[in-house]
Amino acid sequence: MIPISYTSNMKIVYFLIIVILGASIVFVSNNVFAQSSSSATESIKEDIKKSQKTVIIEPIFTQAAYAQPGFYSYYRNQCPKCLIIHLPHNFIGSFVSSGKADSLLKQNYTFVTDLDVDKNPKILKKYDKVIVLHNEYVTIKEFNAITSHPHVIYLYPNALYAQVSVDYNKYTLSLIRGHGYPHQHISNGFNWKFDNSKFEYDTKCKNWSFHKINNGMMLNCYPENIMRSDESLMDAIESS
Repeated sequence: MIPISYTSNMKIVYFLIIVILGASIVFVSNNVFAQSSSSATESIKEDIKKSQKTVIIEPIFTQAAYAQPGFYSYYRNQCPKCLIIHLPHNFIGSFVSSGKADSLLKQNYTFVTDLDVDKNPKILKKYDKVIVLHNEYVTIKEFNAITSHPHVIYLYPNALYAQVSVDYNKYTLSLIRGHGYPHQHISNGFNWKFDNSKFEYDTKCKNWSFHKINNGMMLNCYPENIMRSDESLMDAIESS
């Protein structure tokens, strides 16, 4: 028979051991949680930092060109005066102006419009990577700013195709050169050797891939229909 005093003492010892072990577990757990939280915070900060180094250019000039009446009214011989059109005050994405890509990429990246780049071409120098959407219509200032940047992702074929100019007093856009104007034999308004407009008709993008040019990467299809469904494309944009 074990003495009562001995039993009581053992209970106290067991109790103290449990308390000490419990405190140790809480301490270790808190440290692990703190380290995990710290790592997660650093990861988020790094993602934000990466995002801030990338900018997309919203094609507001292209939006204007496809509006009715617009440049395409002129191309169809429906509106001889439609070489000068009004600019929209807000960008509204659609199939022809990379609407899905714009709304998706804006969640992670900074964005500017064609107007911002035309007014201040040096703005692109603030970023390590520039993502060009279906910016089919651009000014000469914007063209030079994009093609002189060392790291551009040309996400849509047919970008930098026609040259336009902006009248900021009248807030209008004028077609200057390209797309068969002022002569039918003129296709690319900048005579750009990297024009890849032949790929714009592949809208299914079943075998999409990027290929290198002198200042970045070009996609070989028109990705509007797969932007929300193909995660590997988003990964490629992020890692390019």
